[in-house]
Amino acid sequence: MPELLKPNLCVIGAGPAGLDAAMGAAALGASVVLVERGDLGGRWLAGSLATTSLSAAARRARAIREGAGFGVSAEITSVDFARLREHARTVASIAAQNARRERLAGLGVHYIEGAARFTGRRIVAVGDAVNIRAKRFVIATGAVSTLPPIPGLDAVPHLTDDTVLDLREVPRHLVVIGSTAHGLVVAQALHSFGSAVTVLGEVEPLAGEDPECARILLEQLERQGVVLQSGVTIARVEAADKGVRVVAKDAKGETTIAGSHLLVAAIWQPLTERLGLEAARIKFGNQGIFVDTSLRTSNRRVYAIGDVIGARPSVHAARQHAGVAVRNVLFRKTVRLDPALAPRVVATEPALAHVGLDEETARQGRHRFRLLRWTYRENDRAQAERDIRGHIKILTDPGGRVLGATIVGRDAAELIAPWSLAVAQGLDIRAIAGAVVPFSTLAEVGNRAAATYLKPGLTRPLGQRIMAWLRRSG
Repeated sequence: MPELLKPNLCVIGAGPAGLDAAMGAAALGASVVLVERGDLGGRWLAGSLATTSLSAAARRARAIREGAGFGVSAEITSVDFARLREHARTVASIAAQNARRERLAGLGVHYIEGAARFTGRRIVAVGDAVNIRAKRFVIATGAVSTLPPIPGLDAVPHLTDDTVLDLREVPRHLVVIGSTAHGLVVAQALHSFGSAVTVLGEVEPLAGEDPECARILLEQLERQGVVLQSGVTIARVEAADKGVRVVAKDAKGETTIAGSHLLVAAIWQPLTERLGLEAARIKFGNQGIFVDTSLRTSNRRVYAIGDVIGARPSVHAARQHAGVAVRNVLFRKTVRLDPALAPRVVATEPALAHVGLDEETARQGRHRFRLLRWTYRENDRAQAERDIRGHIKILTDPGGRVLGATIVGRDAAELIAPWSLAVAQGLDIRAIAGAVVPFSTLAEVGNRAAATYLKPGLTRPLGQRIMAWLRRSG
C-alpha cells in the first residue's frame, strides 16, 4: 500500500514560485509537502543565472572598450568561455544553497522527488509509493522551452538560451532568431565580446514596453552596432561552408543572412502534461492553467502560480504569485493578484524597467494623472560615467499617489526597486521628493523627478503671493 500523507499544503514544482510557496507556508506553521521531478530550483538556476553571468562579463568588456573616454587605454585580447562557464556554475551553486534538501527539511518542508499527478479532486500520487491528500494544492510546474518550427533547423547546428555558454570562441557573426528581451540581452553581450550580431524578429522588439523608452534602448543597441530587423518571418535555415544561412521574408521579398553561428530564442510552453488535471477537474488550455484573480483554478482546493498559468516568464512575478497563493491558502481570505505590482526588466545596457501603470495605458483608460520626468543628462553621476542616455517617468494621481514608474538607462533594474515599494504601498510622491539620497548617485534622478511635482504649486499666483509675504516678513 502506498504511504498516505495529509499535509495542509502540497506544492507541485520546486522552481522559484514553488520554493517560495512551500517555504513561506512552512514558516507560517503549515505542514507542507513539496514534490519535484527535476532539479530543485528549476531552470532558473541554470538558465537565468547563466545569462546574468554572461551579462556581467559583457559589462566588463564594454568598460574596457569604452575606457579611452576616461583616459584609460586597454584592449580585449581574448574571451575564455570555459572560465565564464565555470563562473556561471559557481553563481548557480551558491544560489542553490537556498534550495538544498537539508534546508527545506530544517524549515519544515517535506520534500519528495518524483512526478506528481492528480488521481482525483483531492489527491495526488507520486509514483506508486506515495499518495497526498492535502487540504490545498499549489501547482508551480513552470514552463518548458521549445524551438519554433523553422524548416531546416533540426539539420543545422544552433545555440539556445540554455546552451549559449557552450561557445568555445567569440562568434564572427551571430544571427539571432527572435527579438525577445532575453534575446536582446544575449545579442548585446556577445556583441560586447567582439561579435557582429543580427537580430531577426516578426514583431517590433519590446512591443509591449513604453514606446518612448523602448526606442531609446533600441537606438542605443543599433548605435553600438547590433543590427535589428523586424517584420520578418524565417522561411528556412541552411548549413553553409563557414556557418549558417538564414532565409528571411518580409514585405519586399526574401533576404539571405549569412552567419557563423545561430541562436534561436525559445518559445515557452506551460508545463501541464502528465499532471492528471482532468482527474482533478482543473481547466486548462494551450496557454496554461486557467485561474481567477486570486490564482484559484476551477478546482477550489487547487491554486496555480508562475509560468504554468501562461504568465510572462520572470522570477519576481512568480514569487509575487507565491505570496498571493499562500495568503489565500492559509488565511482563507481572497487576496487578488495585481500583475502591475511586479516590475518588468529588460536587462540590456541601457536597461529598461517598469512597475505599475504606464503612460500609454493611463491615456487609453482616460485616467487623471500627472507625468513627472527627469533625464540622466542632468545627473552628475551619469555625466561622470559618460552614460547620459535615458530618463525616468513617474505617474501619480492628482493627489500625488504614485501609480507607476518607467526607467530607461544605466542600472534601471536597480533603480526601480524603491518605485516598486511606492506603487505597492500607494506612497505619496511628496515623501520621495523629501527624501535625502546620496550624492552623487543615479538615485538622484528619481528624487529630482519627484521634486518636480511640487513646482506647479510654487509658480501659481497664490503660491507666489505666499512666498512674497514670507520674504517680506523676514
